[in-house]
Amino acid sequence: MITSLLIFWLVMVSIQLIFVLFIFSRTAFSVFPPPVSLSENKHPAQQGVTVVICARNELDNLTELLPLLDAQHYPTFEILVMDDRSTDGTTAFLENIATERNHIRFIRIDKEHEHVTPKKYALTIALKKALYPTVLLTDADCRPASADWITQMVSQLATADKQLVLGFSPYEQRPGFLNLLIRSETLFTAVQYFSLAMAGRPYMGVGRNLAYRTQLFFANRGFYSHMNVVGGDDDLFVNEVATGQNTAVCLDPATFMWSKPKETWADWRLQKRRHLNVGNYYTFGNKFRLGLLTGSHVLTWFTGLFVGAVILYYEIAHYAFTPDEWLLLLIATGTFAFRILAFWGIVGRISYRLAHTVPWSIMPFMDLLLATYYGIAGLQTIISQRKKRITWR
Repeated sequence: MITSLLIFWLVMVSIQLIFVLFIFSRTAFSVFPPPVSLSENKHPAQQGVTVVICARNELDNLTELLPLLDAQHYPTFEILVMDDRSTDGTTAFLENIATERNHIRFIRIDKEHEHVTPKKYALTIALKKALYPTVLLTDADCRPASADWITQMVSQLATADKQLVLGFSPYEQRPGFLNLLIRSETLFTAVQYFSLAMAGRPYMGVGRNLAYRTQLFFANRGFYSHMNVVGGDDDLFVNEVATGQNTAVCLDPATFMWSKPKETWADWRLQKRRHLNVGNYYTFGNKFRLGLLTGSHVLTWFTGLFVGAVILYYEIAHYAFTPDEWLLLLIATGTFAFRILAFWGIVGRISYRLAHTVPWSIMPFMDLLLATYYGIAGLQTIISQRKKRITWR
């Protein structure tokens, strides 16, 4: 039995090493071209860009965000705000600012529509009304890292084959364990979707920082296949239309779109439940890869802890391992230790590139923290699905 346990552990650790060394290393060490200058002929500035923000009762955030977007260093762009049934004075504010600034306009949505979620309806209308063939999406509670956000994001679409750009949106650092967990999960999610995109297997993006051509949206019937699913206006759309050929990633710090994190466990759990529900609609291949990655991550750590408990029991009970078991134990333990060091170095390097999201010094703790989080989230998902099947109708 101990031999089977050690072999299983070794297999899980080996799967993890494949991801860390051959997939994540792409994000850690890939060399990207220098930032594009507006004076370069290859820059697609002449096409123009429509920045889209869907907002409901976001007056305070829009008051801060819109002047920052209006000051972007880009020659041809508009900022289109979709005012979704706001009741906090957003409409009056937008009417005033739209007359004061050349780049800003808005569309008011007065009611919900059946068979489509409000945000997907608002985004669909925005893309139909966009003045320019490229859209750049963000949320009202986000803030651009620089005035070159539009320039550098859109520069990834300089060639005709690229139709979609995945950007990064870190959360602000604040005191407390919840904030550390949010930043850790955000970092590792970015590690996964950036690295798999670079490996030719893009599967998601975040709507806080995402660009694509409107042609791509309408050629794939927009949100038609999941228009009544809450959430997924970003990752489900990317999951359906992104390919290794049409997708680019942008890791330029000037393009990071900083976002405000949830401040209570209840709000964060609600957000995570929505994201987990959306994951059920991913394609089979993407679900398989992510399941293999997450499952091996959880089992690498918890099988290791179980092996440690078995060794302790053997010592207390004065049992002895056979020579073959000792050899297998040494190989598995050494591989596990190497995997920890590889994760520390490579994911730590990615964190450095992505705005120092999580300090390098606590990377092993983040590793274990995420394994625990994914394990608990997986169990909760299974339990909630069973409850739904029992109480359905």
